[in-house]
Amino acid sequence: MARKRKAHYSGIGGQAVLEGVMMKNKEKYAVAVRKPDGEIEVEVENYQGLLHGNRLKELPFVRGIFNFVDSMILGMKCLNYSASFYEDEDAKETVVDRALNKVTRGRAEKVFTAIVTIFSIVLAVGIFIVLPYFITSYFKEYVRSNALMTLIEGAIRILIFLLYVLGISLMKDIKRLYMYHGAEHKCINCLEKGRPLTVRNVIHSSRLHKRCGTSFMFFVMFVSIILFFFIQVSNPLAKVALRILLIPVIAGISYELIRLAGRSSNVFVQLLSLPGMLIQRLTTKEPSKDMIEVAIASVEAVFDWRNYLAEEFGYEEKEAPAQKSEEE
Repeated sequence: MARKRKAHYSGIGGQAVLEGVMMKNKEKYAVAVRKPDGEIEVEVENYQGLLHGNRLKELPFVRGIFNFVDSMILGMKCLNYSASFYEDEDAKETVVDRALNKVTRGRAEKVFTAIVTIFSIVLAVGIFIVLPYFITSYFKEYVRSNALMTLIEGAIRILIFLLYVLGISLMKDIKRLYMYHGAEHKCINCLEKGRPLTVRNVIHSSRLHKRCGTSFMFFVMFVSIILFFFIQVSNPLAKVALRILLIPVIAGISYELIRLAGRSSNVFVQLLSLPGMLIQRLTTKEPSKDMIEVAIASVEAVFDWRNYLAEEFGYEEKEAPAQKSEEE
């Protein structure tokens, strides 16, 4: 068995979309989709995000807030693009569609994406931040300790998150999305372990990755427990308001943790990443070969992996195809 290689940070990330994968490298991103006719369609564009060029986006703990919002906006845009290949071609434009296009001067799709993104954030805040607090309030007659109440609230928050992930994983369409999610992770792990990006090597790579959004969400839950434990107020309305106001702080800290996890092999960081990696066993599934081909097409559209392997692992391009997977 070949010696295991230490992972090298690549800087690329992505997400699964409907019958495809989005990969992002710096400001450049690509969406690769397997169309109904079997062909792979790849669209490459740039996304600079909110406050492009502003130094605020470089400040630790602050940058995480903007990165989170940017990922939501870009993710929704990519999902809409992938869904467009599977829309009913015979569907006619409605009166509402025409009116919305007229009001927004042809920017209806962007407006709709913004509305859905905002609604998704509000819904997530309601389900994972506010709801656990109200459920916990039913225990106040039996639990006198504020510290213990905060821990119970945190446990309920994590339980709701796990039930949500488990529940949607049982849906047929979501299962395919999770398979593409696995393909995305496998491609990145393949490269960051120093293996050429071939279908064979990707198949043998892990579908779990420390920089995954699932792990980020776990860090959000974890950080919220700590903050709510030490920052206490007595008024019920103030408690709800405090939880909502602290969301940017939680997101900023969680981003730094996930960023550290993606760049460090420290034992403490490994242990901290373990719960999120375990949850990824629910949010990723083993992909098929044709799914891996789509993910590879997305990577190659935005990332020169041959040059990366040469710089990070000392591979010459001509010897890359002959490399073996470390598990073989």
